[in-house]
Amino acid sequence: MNFNTYQSGFDLILNNQHHTTEPYNDAAFLNYTKLNHARLNRWIKTATLQDETIAVIKAIQQPQQWVVITEHWCGDAAHIVPILFLMSELNNKIQFTIQLRDTNSEIEQYLTNGSKAIPILIVRDATGKDIFHWGPRPKNAQDVFTSLKQKGAELEEIKEALQVFYNNDKAVSIQQEVIALLKK
Repeated sequence: MNFNTYQSGFDLILNNQHHTTEPYNDAAFLNYTKLNHARLNRWIKTATLQDETIAVIKAIQQPQQWVVITEHWCGDAAHIVPILFLMSELNNKIQFTIQLRDTNSEIEQYLTNGSKAIPILIVRDATGKDIFHWGPRPKNAQDVFTSLKQKGAELEEIKEALQVFYNNDKAVSIQQEVIALLKK
């Protein structure tokens, strides 16, 4: 699916009065989705791409496919997917698509320590060969996650700490890490 279809998916989920499909029949997942929709829209409106990001993306000469595996309820995705989309929009040689992790995605080929962690960015050449994949979150955010998890922090505390990280980082880490991989 393209980014617009992904965005429309939020509306379909949030406007459905009778949630019977998992995980949206769980009020917590529905609330995550509502928060993520607001966060995604905020990033689309306010994100600033760095000069280096713009230069590297615009310099891409060969067609690339950027595939993002995600889900609407994923908190990290609310901060990462819009930045990846905005980056892809800088060059018409980049085809940006989204796969929903739990609906016929390629996630099994891109496990993180044996888990289906998302979002995952897969960058491929014009023939469909993987150039690299990245995710599920920037290293500094992963360090926050790992540290709190090792300390036995509750899920809500971890989510709040990641939210603070993303707000303070202003999408710089995402850009730097993806640009470093593109430059290889």
